[in-house]
Amino acid sequence: MKKFLMIALMMVAVTVSAQEKMMTKTGKITFEASVPAFEEVKAKNDAVTCVLNPKTGEIASLALMKGFRFKVALMEEHFNENYAESDKYPKSTFKGKIENFDAAALTSTAKDYTMKGKLELHGKVKDITITAKIRKADGGIEIISSFFVNADDYGIAIPSVVKSKVSNKVAVKCEFTVK
Repeated sequence: MKKFLMIALMMVAVTVSAQEKMMTKTGKITFEASVPAFEEVKAKNDAVTCVLNPKTGEIASLALMKGFRFKVALMEEHFNENYAESDKYPKSTFKGKIENFDAAALTSTAKDYTMKGKLELHGKVKDITITAKIRKADGGIEIISSFFVNADDYGIAIPSVVKSKVSNKVAVKCEFTVK
C-alpha cells in the first residue's frame, strides 16, 4: 500500500510540474536576406519547438536548420551546405526570459514585452534583446517577434561571388502559440 501511495504521489507531482510549462512543436520562423533587384532569399520553418514557463517568463526555442524551406531547391541546398553548415550545426536555439511577464494579465490585445537571452546559431552564442508582441489566443499564448541578425556575428560567411545578392543583415520573424 505504501508503495502504491508513493507511486501515485510521484505521478501527481510529475503531472503538476509538466503543467507548469506551455509549448508548441509547430512554431514558425521565417528569415529573409534578400536585397533589392535580386532573387528573393527567404525561408520558413514550420516545425519549431518553443517552451514557455508562464510563471517565470522563461522561454526557449529550438529550430532544426534543415527544417527551413526555400522556394528554390538549389537555394535550400546551398543554405544547408555552404552557409548554415547544417550537418555541423544542426540547430539554432534561443534561451531567455520575458521581462515583467504576467500570464494572468494577458488579454486578446497584444502587448509589447522585452525578451532577453542567448541566441545560438552556427556554433556561436550571442546575447540578444528582442521585442515581442504577446497576447492570449486560441486557448494559449501567442508570441510574435521580429528582429535582425547579422550573419557575420555568427561566423556565417557570404562568399564574395554572391555578396551583392545576399544581405548580411537577416530579418527574422518568429510566431509561436504555446498551449
